[in-house]
Amino acid sequence: MRKIFTILIVVAAAVSAASCSSKFEKLLSGHNYGEKYRAALQYYEKEKWSQAAQLFENIAVNAQGAPQEDTVRFYWGMSNYNMKDYTTAQSNFNEFLLSFPASPFAKDAEFYMIDCMYRQTYRWELDQRPTEAALSYIKKYMIENPKSEKTKFCRVMRDDLEERLDKKAFEGARLYYHMEDYLAAHYALKNVLKEDADNQYREDILYFTAMASYKYALNSIEEKQRERYMTFIDDYFNFVSEYPQSKYKTELDGIYKKVNKIVKKEE
Repeated sequence: MRKIFTILIVVAAAVSAASCSSKFEKLLSGHNYGEKYRAALQYYEKEKWSQAAQLFENIAVNAQGAPQEDTVRFYWGMSNYNMKDYTTAQSNFNEFLLSFPASPFAKDAEFYMIDCMYRQTYRWELDQRPTEAALSYIKKYMIENPKSEKTKFCRVMRDDLEERLDKKAFEGARLYYHMEDYLAAHYALKNVLKEDADNQYREDILYFTAMASYKYALNSIEEKQRERYMTFIDDYFNFVSEYPQSKYKTELDGIYKKVNKIVKKEE
């Protein structure tokens, strides 16, 4: 009996779903703009994003010039955003801003477009051009909307993207160190800080800069070693002056004492 009851529930649910689907398809293919508009808003309120997106897209052409046009366009974008279709949603919001810059929805559309851009960026190991583009829009939004409640979310996005770019620059330079090309590593690491003195990996960069100069000197011919050890000493003092409590200091102190003895002996 229980099994039959379960089957009946499943059948009823299937019939109901088919009926709802048929009703929606009929609505979508119909020509009643007002009915579609009201239904689209109802679907959106019920968080039925797919149906809402289809209806808003369907009536977008008919809405041209109507008082509800910006509402249709904005909620079309929001429906795609809530479905996590960030590529389509970004396009929706971008077109919205071009068409309705003075709309009451404009600031929200700008934020959600930025959020879509952020969500489509890649890990630090991959192409960072989307990161740079998103970061540009985020900073612009923060400058233009300093008191907006959404600025705090932009700050989180900004910090995350800047950290990725900093890590990308650091790891790219450190790669030479792992390849044991210590001269190239030394130049590359110093160049990272030359281009961005506030890199979040500054401590690590200065450490590997000093280690690169040390290992370059260590592996040099005897006639060149003293001069190259002096470069390490400069890098060592640069490091300890900035990070006297660093986790790397004990290791570098030991190397400095050894190098200093060699340099003084040669004098």
